[in-house]
Amino acid sequence: MTGICPKKPRVDDIRSWICAQISGRQHSISDEWCGALETESSRGKFKLRRMNSLHLERETETLVAAALRLLSTADPVEKARLGDQVAEKWLKGLITQPYDSSQDFSVPDRPCRFPTVKLVPPSGMPKLGKAGSLQSRQAIVHSLVHTESWAIDLSWDIIARFGKQESMPIEFFTDFVKVVQDEGRHFTLLASRLEELGSFYGALPTHDGLWDSAAATSQDLLARLAVEHCVHEARGLDVLPTTISCFRNGGDKQTADLLEKVVYPEEITHCTAGVKWFKYICLRSRYSDLGGQIHLSQENTGEENDEVIQKFHTTVGDDLISIDFQKNRGETEPNRFKS
Repeated sequence: MTGICPKKPRVDDIRSWICAQISGRQHSISDEWCGALETESSRGKFKLRRMNSLHLERETETLVAAALRLLSTADPVEKARLGDQVAEKWLKGLITQPYDSSQDFSVPDRPCRFPTVKLVPPSGMPKLGKAGSLQSRQAIVHSLVHTESWAIDLSWDIIARFGKQESMPIEFFTDFVKVVQDEGRHFTLLASRLEELGSFYGALPTHDGLWDSAAATSQDLLARLAVEHCVHEARGLDVLPTTISCFRNGGDKQTADLLEKVVYPEEITHCTAGVKWFKYICLRSRYSDLGGQIHLSQENTGEENDEVIQKFHTTVGDDLISIDFQKNRGETEPNRFKS
């Protein structure tokens, strides 16, 4: 979940793109990046070296318990590292239970965060620039690192907060485990790149608008999926190509390649996951009433897709999207950029 761009959000384009995903049609927000939807993830090229080997015995800790433990971890570097281990254990079948159905638990209203990161209101964010100077490149990468750190928390939060509460299937947990593993990799690679540029995470002010949206949707999985995992993810896909071009035009090929070859293609799958589970929630009650099963493919009928699209428009109206972006993505406004 990431992207910085010197222009206002194109709400209609974002909504059209998400609706196209619901209908199973491939459609890129930015026409010049149309082929990116077909891009394979290049996880292998930028694979991180694992610091600790995984034990092969099965874990007694459930996935939700691990998610709660990680939400209580303040150090973002440690959170990404431990999160990658938990993800590997789940994907390898070493963690077998998503949660303990007999155990009650509470999800924190706000995850533990690094105390040295200075927070300011979105309106108080300094200008980021267009990557034409070292200072501007540091500011943009710092903003991306911060966004990825929140993306990690958002993924663990949706697993812990809604997985048991909504009786979600195993595939839901697996999809968001893959998302959080990607976000952790993005955070680690971008934080490393920030240090190579002569800065570090916490050196510049940030804002926590993304979590404000999460708090506002903490009681409604459908709204959480629509706002955080569809709209915000699509927004990142919309603006990231321009960010990549800014770095490339500014002579920073290394950052541009990292964003283009790793972050961008993997973020596409994250938006796909959001759309997939939004559709699932919309259609679950309908199929339950009919005594049937929900098929999580994009081969739904036109009537079903229309129903989901209408629900999406109802869940996130134009006013909500506009207010949300103005509040949470203030750094993307044109007057926040300078040469």
